[in-house]
Amino acid sequence: MKAYIFPGQGAQFSGMGLDLYENSPEAQHLFEDANSILGFNITDVMFEGTAEALKQTKVTQPAIFLHSVILAKTLGENFKPDMVAGHSLGEFSALVANGALTFQDGLRLVSQRALAMQKACEIQPSTMAAVLGLEDSVVENICAETEGVVVAANYNCPGQLVISGEIEAINKACESMKAAGARRALVLPVGGAFHSPMMEPAREELAAAIENTTFSKPNCPIYQNVTANAVINESEIKANLISQLTAPVRWTQSVEQMITDGATLFTEVGPGKVLQGLVKKINRASETASATFESAS
Repeated sequence: MKAYIFPGQGAQFSGMGLDLYENSPEAQHLFEDANSILGFNITDVMFEGTAEALKQTKVTQPAIFLHSVILAKTLGENFKPDMVAGHSLGEFSALVANGALTFQDGLRLVSQRALAMQKACEIQPSTMAAVLGLEDSVVENICAETEGVVVAANYNCPGQLVISGEIEAINKACESMKAAGARRALVLPVGGAFHSPMMEPAREELAAAIENTTFSKPNCPIYQNVTANAVINESEIKANLISQLTAPVRWTQSVEQMITDGATLFTEVGPGKVLQGLVKKINRASETASATFESAS
């Protein structure tokens, strides 16, 4: 069975999507549509922008979404997913790809999500840290024992977990992780504590936008970050999408469940190959690939 997976923030690069724009009339139309919806020429930043310009949350999230979704749309008959999943932001790309959301509604929600998260980050300084080489349960226990807000945020693969919370609490937790034998506990260069209770203001703001958006019955199940289970019910998809901002990304568990349910090939749709690397670390026997525009010709 074919699983299609969609990356999240961090996969961006200067020049992303330019090959699609130059070689596909459909892609060009969708990019121009995106410029109009967003109210600024995101294509200029994607195609020619600096790494610094692309790092702005209000740009990064829509840019990765656009690259992923437009690539999926140019695959034509080659795009036949049996199941989909997306890492954090990638969940929105996956929902457009499986027909639950329109391109336009998906882009509007991603843009609103990015702005809401940016605002939440500005309310209170916060950050995230990558922890390598510890069991999930050890990381969870240290977070629970550390004073202040610090939680497990991204279960990326066995032995790689990202924690999220208040700066002081993250620093304390990192020291404890190292003392417990972590290979690394490294504070990440991010603007805030994503997938933690500190995103509550953003969750409330996005909840209203999601509730007011029409979702259709998807063409295939999506394995959502919050539950790591296959979902096809529109109301359930909405509820999980709202919870996602303050809940952890259960990527390891999602991939394991997809394999249990029959996934044999994981194709990453969008910039980079980060998710393929994670899938291989979760299950070495899994086959992975990158979606390429050429395969549509």
